[in-house]
Order: sequence, then C-alpha cells, then structure tokens
Amino acid sequence: MATRNSTIRRIRWGRVIGASLMALLCLLIIYQLWMFCLVVWYAYRDPGSSAVMRQELSRLRDTNPNAELQYQWVPYDKISTSLKRAVIASEDANFTEHDGVEWDAIRKAWEYNQRQAEKGGGKMRGGSTITQQLAKNLFLSSSRSYVRKGEELVLTYMIEHVMSKERILELYLNVAEWGEGVFGAEAAARHYYKTSAGNLGVSQSARLAAMLPNPRYYDKHRNTSYLNSRTATLTRRMRLVDIP
Repeated sequence: MATRNSTIRRIRWGRVIGASLMALLCLLIIYQLWMFCLVVWYAYRDPGSSAVMRQELSRLRDTNPNAELQYQWVPYDKISTSLKRAVIASEDANFTEHDGVEWDAIRKAWEYNQRQAEKGGGKMRGGSTITQQLAKNLFLSSSRSYVRKGEELVLTYMIEHVMSKERILELYLNVAEWGEGVFGAEAAARHYYKTSAGNLGVSQSARLAAMLPNPRYYDKHRNTSYLNSRTATLTRRMRLVDIP
C-alpha cells in the first residue's frame, strides 16, 4: 500500500512539474510574440523613448526629481552622411553585409575579456553589431547577463528580418546614448556642437562616433589622447564605408 501511495505521489509531482514547464513555455512563446509585434511596430513607427532611456531617466531622477533627457527624433535624411559613415566605421564596419550577428567578433571579444579578467584588467571589449546594440537599447537594458544576451540575439534576428538596414541605422542613431542624459544624433549635435544632426562635419562626426563606447565618460573628458587618436583614425576610415 505504501509503495502504491508513493508511486501515486511521484505521478502527481511529475504532472505538476510537467504542467509548470508547459506553462513557462507558453509564457515564453507569448513574450516572444509580443516582442516580435513591437519589432514590427518600430519598423514603421518612431519610438518616443527606449528601454535604456527610461532606465537612465529613472537613475537621474534618483538625485534630481526634475531631471529630463536631451532627446529629439530626427529622420534618416536629416542626419549627416558623415555621422552615418563614422558610426558604422566605429561600431560595425560590416553593417551592410552581415545578418545581424558576427559570431567571430563575439568570440574574439570573449577571448580578449577572459585574458583581461585573468590579468585583473578592467578594460573590456564588445563584439556587438549595430543591430545588437539597437536591440539592447530599444527593448532591454544596459545590464549584463547571459539571459539578457540571449534575448538580445533573438531580437537581433527579428529586427534583421523585419527592418531594412536603413531603418535599423535610423533607429540606432536616434536612440544611442551620447552623454549623461543625452540620446540620439540631434541631441548630441546640439549638446556638443550647438548645431543640428544634419550639419555635422567630418571631424565632428568622427569624434561623436569615437565617444559611443563610453559616452558618459567622454561627456566629461572631451579631450583625452585616446579620443583624439580614435577620432583621427575614424576620419581616415569613413571614406571607405558603405551606408544604406
């Protein structure tokens, strides 16, 4: 009798676990469908904000309840061609050719970061494409975890299959962070050069692109030797870049 009761309990627990796993799978599928719907929506509609923008506004308001972001949407044809070339040269030289993810770049970045960690170094390298960065900025957050990275990859492939390269670059240039509370090409152009995104020159565009990996730092340190050197390098590379 005891053996029979034990078997029944195991069966019940098995059913509970199976039902729980099925429920989680259904929730995951629903979530991914919802994210896909958002990707389709943003293929045609301009976002009023992004996940990273909302996260940053919340952080700023922890110390200043009246804080506001510097942000203004600007369409693709109103953004300087020089800035488009500079950002691609800096962030994703193969942007017009790949399907969203460059696995070799991710592997090399991971190996480099492992070596840095072993030596106790703090300088990390990213292997993300512009599309991956858009997925993170628009839908996710700046936090680091394997779960977030996995969702980023899923969203990246969704974006690449739904949006044109031109739309991806347009969105990225409008939601990228360019300083503390500064988001998008238009706000960056006005914040640093008192001009519009469409009037940015070659050297100005190269410097803004060079700031992208660490914009909050370079917002406060605008004349470092690295930033000057990186700007010069990008100025030379820009002419070789194809843009959508």
